Amino acid sequence: MRTLKPQDARRIEALIGRMTLTEKLGQLTMMAASHTVTGPVITGHSVDDIRRGRIGNLLNLIGAAAAREMQRVAVEESRLGLPLMIGLDVIHGHRTLFPPPLAEAALFDPQAWALTAREAAREAAADGISMTFAPMLDVSRDPRWGRTIEGPGESAWVGERLAQAKVRGFQGTDLAAAESIAAVAKHFCAYGAVTAGREYASVDVSDRALLEVHVPPFAAAVSSGVAAVMPAFTDLAGIPMTAHGAMLRGRLRRQLGFEGVLVSDYNAVAELIQHGVAADLVEAAALALAAGIDIDMVSGAYLQGLPVALERGLVTLAQIDESVRRVLALKARLGLFEDPYRRGASAESAAAVAGRRRLARDVAARSIVLLTNREGALPLSTDIHRLALIGPLADAAAEMRGPWWSAADPEAQISVLTGIRAALPQAQIFHASGVEIVGADESGIAAALELCDEAQAVVLCLGEGATMSGEAASRAHPQLPGRQQELAEAVLRRAGARSIPVIAVLFCGRPLIVPWLAERASALLAAWFPGCEAGHAVADILTGRASPSGRTPITWPRAVGQIPLYFEQRSGGRPTDSGNTFSSRYIDESTEPLFHFGHGLTYGHFNLSCLRVTPESANPSDTVQIRVDVENQGERRAQETVFLFTHRLKSRVAPPLLELRGVGKITLDPGTRGTVTLLLPVMELQSLGPDLEPTLEPGAIEILVGPSAARASLLTGRLEIVT
Repeated sequence: MRTLKPQDARRIEALIGRMTLTEKLGQLTMMAASHTVTGPVITGHSVDDIRRGRIGNLLNLIGAAAAREMQRVAVEESRLGLPLMIGLDVIHGHRTLFPPPLAEAALFDPQAWALTAREAAREAAADGISMTFAPMLDVSRDPRWGRTIEGPGESAWVGERLAQAKVRGFQGTDLAAAESIAAVAKHFCAYGAVTAGREYASVDVSDRALLEVHVPPFAAAVSSGVAAVMPAFTDLAGIPMTAHGAMLRGRLRRQLGFEGVLVSDYNAVAELIQHGVAADLVEAAALALAAGIDIDMVSGAYLQGLPVALERGLVTLAQIDESVRRVLALKARLGLFEDPYRRGASAESAAAVAGRRRLARDVAARSIVLLTNREGALPLSTDIHRLALIGPLADAAAEMRGPWWSAADPEAQISVLTGIRAALPQAQIFHASGVEIVGADESGIAAALELCDEAQAVVLCLGEGATMSGEAASRAHPQLPGRQQELAEAVLRRAGARSIPVIAVLFCGRPLIVPWLAERASALLAAWFPGCEAGHAVADILTGRASPSGRTPITWPRAVGQIPLYFEQRSGGRPTDSGNTFSSRYIDESTEPLFHFGHGLTYGHFNLSCLRVTPESANPSDTVQIRVDVENQGERRAQETVFLFTHRLKSRVAPPLLELRGVGKITLDPGTRGTVTLLLPVMELQSLGPDLEPTLEPGAIEILVGPSAARASLLTGRLEIVT
């Protein structure tokens, strides 16, 4: 197995030879501690079960002292002294929270993605954690799905880069190091395509969509050396992923070459009964093991079901030993046999914690997307001295965490109100919630409106609560919840009558359907859930301390009926822009999104020109150089993001309208010019042919470069592929 030392391989074989069946099944079992629960309440663990070898892995155990004590019981009081793997959902930080993955994706910066994962790993490892159930690599093109917040957005290309960066960050260069933790890529595969965006619902996508969109991020994680993979709760065309041998043993292990551990999702093995493919825990356990699941998370199906399945001949001891071997190999790679106490052995320094908070503030500010900015409403004037801060998210520090807040202290989060007061100490800050995040009470709106009369500008903080995104948080109506629209409309009328600018800041885990707000607010920001430094990051953007540079990693629809809406759609035989009545369009809504993939404004004003493609004719071994000049014609220093798309003009398979191939960035002072250079290896232009095998077809490729996936904003060139 990958990077396994010879002495560890010998140790593992010797251990397997000594283990009882119960001890083997204990290594294939992960149980939850009582600190947090990520699914239905099943059972906790007992110390005696660890002592007897019935539990070899734990999740949701928080705190170095608690982790050390459980590790001590496993190592010093059990018969074989096998160490525990301790896992936790460290999704976007542990005690220090960074923006969630969808928000981080807005940076389009793999180095930053890796850095936040590295810091999260250090902090989690200092708490005794050795495994995180991240990164989540589910491509989502349906913002109704709550778990959209946890992934890379709509682009498989982004998902691949996010996978590589997060695996590198979590695992480091040495998985055995005290600051490294095992990454678990999830949820294999196509979980983001659940029916109607409804959590845990069935998935039925074409083989082409599976291979073009949903598999590539996992392939990237595997090639980056990810330690473990978690299959999705869902079924794929009727076969639950937890029992999908063709996908797990076939696609993942044989074709992609994955050699690590497969860990089920929470209670997923037992839920094979609910899927209707198993009559009881015995059959469920046998199906999961046969498909390749190594660790059963919390259902107890392996402990209870596999002994009976073994007696009935439904599984073999060799299959059990195969999984035990992989689990022990991962423990060896984590250095747990050499020193089970290395993680959590020493407390972090105050300097390390402070540096991590500074990073959280920087990344949070960079993740914020300036969606609109009419007449330069932002940044706020430097001489502003009366500001109204209105809305249920204005003073809601705990909500800034977003979902999956791990071990973060709700009292350690910075609200927008706190951040604005710190950024504008000379100003009077008037604050009113107006309404709650959800609920029908409108009695506070009148008091909020009175503040508008006293202010030079209004900052309106709206959106979702933290638990309205994430697992089990699908929304059929992804709009402003409660009475927030009524509040916003009242504020817009009152402030508008007095020519007072209204800056709307959205906190959300998905694109929200708010065309009316985008049209009427003086400026609109997508702040997502910025994490522990939320208030400071928002204040940095509002005051101009930082220029916004985030870009939407997912298309924002203007109506729920447009969903799914994404930039890689195919044109069809009657394209939307054909001008024909009988074309692919709506009779009651535009087909255009509210905001395209990649959209985002800055405090500069950029012009792109002079696209060059070199060479213009290339063979498979070539790397094409694409250059574009960028000029900042604005009055402030800012960073521009440049996207490289391609479009094959003719192919045996109908090509997507746009395919993302690269991203470049450039920071320019006012009045200065620079050049962005993007490299495109010709072999990356391969596509899946009619037989679903990769092929590089000769012919013309359209090269498109610009600030977003909006066609009108793109410069175009041409490349001829010769083979």
